[in-house]
Amino acid sequence: MFDEDPRISELRSMREKARQGGGIDRIATQHAKGKLTARERLDLLFDPYTFNELEPFIMPLEDEMGIATEKFMGDGVVTGYGQINGRTVYVYAQDFTVYGGTLSEMQSKKICRVMDLAMRNGAPVIGLIDSGGARIQEGVKSLGGYAEIFRRNAQYSGVVPQISVMLGPCAGGAAYSPALTDLIIMVEKQSFMFLTGPDVIKAVTGEIIDAENLGGADVHMMISGLAHLSAPTEEATLALTRQIIGYFPSNNVENPPYQTPTDDPLRMDDDLNTIVPVDPTAPYIMHDVITRVVDRDSFIELQPLWARNAITGLARIGGHSVGIVAQEPSIMAGVIDIDASDKMARFVRMCDCFNIPLVTFVDSPGYLPGIDQEHRGTIRHGAKLLYAFSEATVPKITIVTRKAYGGAYVVMGSKYLGTDVTYAWPSAEIAVMGAEGAVNILFRKQIASAADPLAERKRLVGDYKQRFANPYYAAKSGYVDDIIEPRETRPKIIIALAALRDKFSSAPSRKHGNIPV
Repeated sequence: MFDEDPRISELRSMREKARQGGGIDRIATQHAKGKLTARERLDLLFDPYTFNELEPFIMPLEDEMGIATEKFMGDGVVTGYGQINGRTVYVYAQDFTVYGGTLSEMQSKKICRVMDLAMRNGAPVIGLIDSGGARIQEGVKSLGGYAEIFRRNAQYSGVVPQISVMLGPCAGGAAYSPALTDLIIMVEKQSFMFLTGPDVIKAVTGEIIDAENLGGADVHMMISGLAHLSAPTEEATLALTRQIIGYFPSNNVENPPYQTPTDDPLRMDDDLNTIVPVDPTAPYIMHDVITRVVDRDSFIELQPLWARNAITGLARIGGHSVGIVAQEPSIMAGVIDIDASDKMARFVRMCDCFNIPLVTFVDSPGYLPGIDQEHRGTIRHGAKLLYAFSEATVPKITIVTRKAYGGAYVVMGSKYLGTDVTYAWPSAEIAVMGAEGAVNILFRKQIASAADPLAERKRLVGDYKQRFANPYYAAKSGYVDDIIEPRETRPKIIIALAALRDKFSSAPSRKHGNIPV
């Protein structure tokens, strides 16, 4: 036997040097900030011993300005693929210990290559973002690198799931890439997203603000609606990422993964029969309805702190992934406003991209009235929701729990927007508007001329409610498929999903539609 080839020892040394990123001192600085390194994050994200790195020996281009005198292998990003719960996922993880994770031409090439591999192999791609932005000394090469990434974000949208995990700063044009992906998950008090930072804002406008209040997780979870989920630590954020990817298929031609349920498919929750108050003006909590219907502990709400009058999230029913869309009647009575329209429309389209059936719970008095809403384009934004539900070809099941008035009835997955199965609870009210408003319009002269206008109005309101404020009038006309006891909702949905599993729908040949953005 020959002695081991000394070149193997050299390889091991080079590989270890690549694993050190920016070196021991910079790793220590990263840890001192309470942050993990790129490779530590990958160890938490992937199943043990499954991550395979690509292009670890790539080096940055020559620095024409002579600023970056040190050269680091990998050029500030770790790319590769591995297994998450046994399924292949591609990843790029920016390494802040190398040039602050700034994007260079070579880093862009590494990221683009792993995105291309994900698309060609029909697998999700996850970006772990921790970057100071463009590598300034590379000038237009860095900007061109971002453009290459953006183009792939757009081209691969709806083909493979794309998830952005924000683990540090993301400033300037770099923020557009996460905004083009399906989901953004942030670390509280650690990750930031903004186009112009605090210093630029102060210089241009005189406004003073810090990074957290400008573009931290709380801002994007509550105010901008940019982020979908957040967690208090990196470890929790990466665990959440592992969990959420399990609701998605690997690509747009596969169905979402099935998970054997531990919850009885035939389970009926008697509390649902008492959850809607008899008084139509009294609120109740739609979240309680959802958690009682879906598989136990399976509901993950997306954007829970933004547009809280609307609910969107992923769950499992009978082990199958579903997208949940609903109104929250305990907040703004469940009215639909501009933000709620945007929130629900984008979610519906995401589910449709990846073959995730839609289950919609309806309780809304309609669209929010007001000059501000009208002037800000509530028609245009509401049309997005109409477009999304009309365009969606996945199985669609709608349950009207209480109010479905006017536009709210139409846009919220109504039967005539292509919903496959529509159920109503006995508490459902399907009408153009509420009884009081309808009577005021229809019988204005009759009320005015009555001997006792108040009594006449009361009588007419009662008559209207008896005739229309119930689901039976709609059922007689075929606007709902069945009226069910609330406790039957879970098994009814499961049976419907099974019947719709092989649904096929073809659309007219076209390049793409023109959604009213």
